Amino acid sequence: MTKTAEKWYASWFDTPYYHILYKDRDYTEAQSFMDNLTNYLNLPEHGKILDLACGKGRHSIYLNTLGYDVTGVDLSEQSIAYAKQFENDTLKFDVHDMTKPYADTFDAVFNLFTSFGYFEDDECNLRTIKAIKEELNEFGFGVIDFLNSEYIIDNLVPENTKTVEGISFLQKRHVDNGYIVKDISFTHDGRDYNFQERVKAFNLSDFEALFAKAGVHLLDVFGDYKLRKYHPKTSERLILIFK
Repeated sequence: MTKTAEKWYASWFDTPYYHILYKDRDYTEAQSFMDNLTNYLNLPEHGKILDLACGKGRHSIYLNTLGYDVTGVDLSEQSIAYAKQFENDTLKFDVHDMTKPYADTFDAVFNLFTSFGYFEDDECNLRTIKAIKEELNEFGFGVIDFLNSEYIIDNLVPENTKTVEGISFLQKRHVDNGYIVKDISFTHDGRDYNFQERVKAFNLSDFEALFAKAGVHLLDVFGDYKLRKYHPKTSERLILIFK
């Protein structure tokens, strides 16, 4: 079974293998980031947050425990179906295309864990920023938590194998025409699988150009989940605060 790079996120994210491969993500670090971010933004008590491209909702669920009214949206129907078991009066999940404005406004819109830059069409990236702008209320903040492409490319591991739940995932990485690409191949239950992740290697200047076109204003830039200063060569993340 082979999935092409065309809309790779629509197929790969909906497989159980995606969640197996990344099951060891650091939840403590993610929660600490949410603590740091919400404190920095000084969001109102019981403020409304849109978690854009929320996956199975790990950030949404934690933000809700902090007292926020959270809506998590994602293109993956399976991820949203899973997340819906955690819904309550102040936490809901919805299938939604992030290139289109959601029908509500929020105190903050979070796009976390490199959930941006998937599109082959640059216009879709611009439409996403414009949609975030429309989703913010008068005092709202947009946040994009992206990889620092310069650091990632400088430290790219060309190939490695990661074994999870008895499945050996061969991961090959390269840069192709402005995209950071990871080819993932493995065998399970006698079947061969091949998937690909492609993320546009946006740098800070690229985002500044996108923001200018979308009519939003960059307020601050951080380089890690502790919200320390961004350095192009050494920071692992590129965290952008805008409105």
